[in-house]
Amino acid sequence: MDPVAELQAQFSSPGATPTPWAEAREHLEQAEIYWLATVRPDGRPHVTPLIAVWLDGALYFSTGESERKAKNLGRNAHCAITTGCNALHEGLDLVVEGEAAQVSDEATLQRVADRYASKYDWHFTVRDGALYGEGGRALVYALPPTKAFGYGRGELFSATRWRF
Repeated sequence: MDPVAELQAQFSSPGATPTPWAEAREHLEQAEIYWLATVRPDGRPHVTPLIAVWLDGALYFSTGESERKAKNLGRNAHCAITTGCNALHEGLDLVVEGEAAQVSDEATLQRVADRYASKYDWHFTVRDGALYGEGGRALVYALPPTKAFGYGRGELFSATRWRF
């Protein structure tokens, strides 16, 4: 079931309508670069670009277990992933908030690996609850949205909030 879409009128042009979740989900599926925001142990933010895939209602991404983002998520699973474009008068920016959960079951990992291969031509093997590629072992996380925001630009500017 699709989440409830609410137009945030105070941040939208007169006459704007909320962006349908199907359109936002399509952008999440097709985007190539995403930005992950996590929280460092001392409370400071950490933001880094990464690749991700949309699968079964969540964004999946990977990271080496010694990387800052993996360490941050090990302490605090709350995070946000953003994607969009940097043009002022066109595009749709998306923010997905939730709690990332490490994924270790091999059936899901294989589906994630297959999606990475078809989307990015990046190839991983699955074993020992992780993905393995040229960079070594990568942990996989799923971020199902608990809340999401979309900021549309064009003739009308719109701000949409989706509640899951």
